[in-house]
Amino acid sequence: MIKKISISENEFDIPAKNCHRMVIMGSTKVGKTSIISRFLNERVDDQYTPTIEDFHRKLYSIRGDVYQLDILDTSGNHPFPAMRRLSILTGDVFILVFSLDNRESFQEVQRLKQQIYETKSCLRNKTKENVDVPVMICGNKCDKDFYREVQEEEIEQLVGGDEHCAYFEISAKKNTNVDQMFQTLFSIAKLPTEMSPGRHCKVSVQFCEVLHKKSLRNKKCKDGNAYGIVEPFARRPSVQSDLMYIKEKAIGGSQTKEKGCIIC
Repeated sequence: MIKKISISENEFDIPAKNCHRMVIMGSTKVGKTSIISRFLNERVDDQYTPTIEDFHRKLYSIRGDVYQLDILDTSGNHPFPAMRRLSILTGDVFILVFSLDNRESFQEVQRLKQQIYETKSCLRNKTKENVDVPVMICGNKCDKDFYREVQEEEIEQLVGGDEHCAYFEISAKKNTNVDQMFQTLFSIAKLPTEMSPGRHCKVSVQFCEVLHKKSLRNKKCKDGNAYGIVEPFARRPSVQSDLMYIKEKAIGGSQTKEKGCIIC
């Protein structure tokens, strides 16, 4: 009999190098939440609900190592510029989404990419570290029959040959190119590509003991050495915690790499 164990009742000391935050940004109604829904649950909700800010957490056991991926789904309205800047400062991997039939949403992605690089450059100057910023640009709603308002030449110019930036045209609704997009993003970020939705076995929290083991030999899975668990009641770290993280990063530099992260 398998005992059901809530993740919140247990703390796993995960190395800091295995803890990452993915931030998804873009205008309203471009499909940011649908992309995250595909990533976490392999489905989308047809009913539109404006996002203020949603936080998710997924845990992985990959080849015997445990990883923590925090996912921040930001508001398209960004009513609080300071919070958006905080999201950028604490983010490790970014997805910028626009709608192929909405030129204004593409222009917002252009502004966001510039802001990410400027903000990260400021932090890099303080830490004196060479920090690359993995950015995935997504043109969503490629399944729709519409007049294309954003031309390929403009997108190529935005990506600009940056080896840490890539572009995919996707459809979150039809699940077109979504898994390939995540595989490419994790590859750019030098993270295990098994984090992608189609490259690991999904297990429920009742199997969270997998995080203590190199494999679950009694559970059959097409990817026997990669498992993913969505934490059902994940809470966003407090603003104070984020500010402390940035402060430690700015003051301590590489010293923070030696610390671990705790699931709380």
